[in-house]
Amino acid sequence: MAARDTGSLLVVGLLLFIHTWGAWGAVEVNMEDRVEVELGDTAQITCMFTTEDGIGGTIIQWYYVKYTGEKQRIYYLESGMSYAEKGTPLSDRISVNGTGATGVVVLTIEDVQLKDELEFICIVKSLTVGTAEGRTKLRVFHTPEMPRIEGVQKGISVREDGLSKIGTCEVNNGYPQPSITWYKGNMPIRSVRGVINVVPSITTESTGLYSVKSELSMKVVKEDEDELFYCEIKYSIPGGTNMMETPTINVTVFYPHTALEMWIESPKGHIKEGDTVTIQCSGDGSSPSTFTISGPKNSSSDSDVLVVENVTRLNTGDYVCIALDMESFNDIIVNTSVVVNFLEDVVIKPAEIIVPKGGELQATCNALSSLPTKAAWLKNGQEVSKNHTLDVKDVTFDMAGTYECVVTAQEVEGLESSGAMRVHVEGGPKIQTLNSTEVEESMDTMVPLSCHVRGYPHPNVSWSTSEGKIVPTTSEKETNDVVISSAIVKVTGDFIVYCNATNTFGDDSVAFNIKAIKPETAIPPKKVKKESRGVIIAVIIVCILLLAILGSVLYFLYKKGKICGRSGKQDLNKGKSGKDNIVVEMKSDNTEEAVLLGVNGEKQAPNDQ
Repeated sequence: MAARDTGSLLVVGLLLFIHTWGAWGAVEVNMEDRVEVELGDTAQITCMFTTEDGIGGTIIQWYYVKYTGEKQRIYYLESGMSYAEKGTPLSDRISVNGTGATGVVVLTIEDVQLKDELEFICIVKSLTVGTAEGRTKLRVFHTPEMPRIEGVQKGISVREDGLSKIGTCEVNNGYPQPSITWYKGNMPIRSVRGVINVVPSITTESTGLYSVKSELSMKVVKEDEDELFYCEIKYSIPGGTNMMETPTINVTVFYPHTALEMWIESPKGHIKEGDTVTIQCSGDGSSPSTFTISGPKNSSSDSDVLVVENVTRLNTGDYVCIALDMESFNDIIVNTSVVVNFLEDVVIKPAEIIVPKGGELQATCNALSSLPTKAAWLKNGQEVSKNHTLDVKDVTFDMAGTYECVVTAQEVEGLESSGAMRVHVEGGPKIQTLNSTEVEESMDTMVPLSCHVRGYPHPNVSWSTSEGKIVPTTSEKETNDVVISSAIVKVTGDFIVYCNATNTFGDDSVAFNIKAIKPETAIPPKKVKKESRGVIIAVIIVCILLLAILGSVLYFLYKKGKICGRSGKQDLNKGKSGKDNIVVEMKSDNTEEAVLLGVNGEKQAPNDQ
């Protein structure tokens, strides 16, 4: 905002004394030139005086000057006696401090009103030396309310013949009268005949306060579109001035288009078939205008935006934008070119080819495009060539299959096309086994066999045994010049199974040696009948009981001394006892002779037993 000179502030309390002296003698009265106070506050007016004969014997009277010029007494003070005049507007709100004995009296006015803005007179009369008076003007102030600003809501055309209203500013209830200054940017606006007109209006409210309104009208130009307008309010306060500012407003300025711009909003870069194209048009003016955009294939729009979906090469061409000014009905035209890039389907020559084994494979791949292209050949997802031409020498069976050619436009991402070529490698069959040709399995086991056969034309595959028996084929399928054949045989012994393949260029076979694993002879375990097991258990129990009885007998004989050696040395020649009858029979293996030994070791004849 622009710097503003608020004026020099008067120092509160600065007393400008006027030397006043009466014509009748040596009495001097000194008073302030003016006293300033806010509406509703308390005002104090000081009267200082001196006399040649001293302070005593003086009469002090207070007056104010009416608007008619007449004086109205409001207070009387004489040694020991004072009173306020009744029936005046100030009677209930004034008082005087002091008796005059000190040479100073102060008139106090409470709840100051606007009507109190008067000139007050202090008259001092000496009984001996004369009379003198002093005067003070009372100034009353009131700060106005916050200002308001309102701009026009409709747009303003630069082609208006006269001045156009910009807005109004208003400030209410100030005293004394506030002032309003318009600003555009940082520059104050002054009235210029035919260009700018500032019209103030002042209203005096019933309260005596002032409301001020200011209306700004001007001839707008294109540059005013970006300008900000506001108002500055200056108002007086006790001791100086103050200021307030309104918010800013701007105006809508209508001015005609002088040029149009047209561009492709999306996609950015190259356009390809299938894209959605958005074209926009804009002018440098702001006047109400209608836009139309048209192009190839009856593409059109009644606005400043045209959207064309799924474009093809037929959408290539010039697009025209027309802006019609609704005030002057003049139009402006602009155009732009749109190029839709394309890439046709891939053409592979030949689409299918038969190449002799060991021969040379040659093929070409191309696609018509609006842009330069590049090609790549792929087989099973692996790149085999980066040229438009595929040239392979010494072809093998592994090179048979499907080849894919992918053509891409170098400058447009995603613009590509592809095609496929079938390659057959011509030659006699070649068998590749999927598992070992040596098979060992147990008797009666079902064994699956399979073999892969390469060759073209597709070979006929059959299965047979070494004995000349035909083995049925369980499954057979052809893929990429490979025949996969399977059979199942039962192991009944050692024999050979043949996989045989043949076509017009030759034949091939592979032998599977089947060996039977013979089971070993096993010794059957002895079976024990349940009854035998029971007899054995009974015999064991009887033996245990007999051993127990024998042990008891031996223990008994031992305790009775019947066993030899128990009583130490004994006379073996004692008379015969029961022991002499115990004999042991010993038989010879060679003769039938038996010898009986007594317990004393003497031999006895058998008949002596």
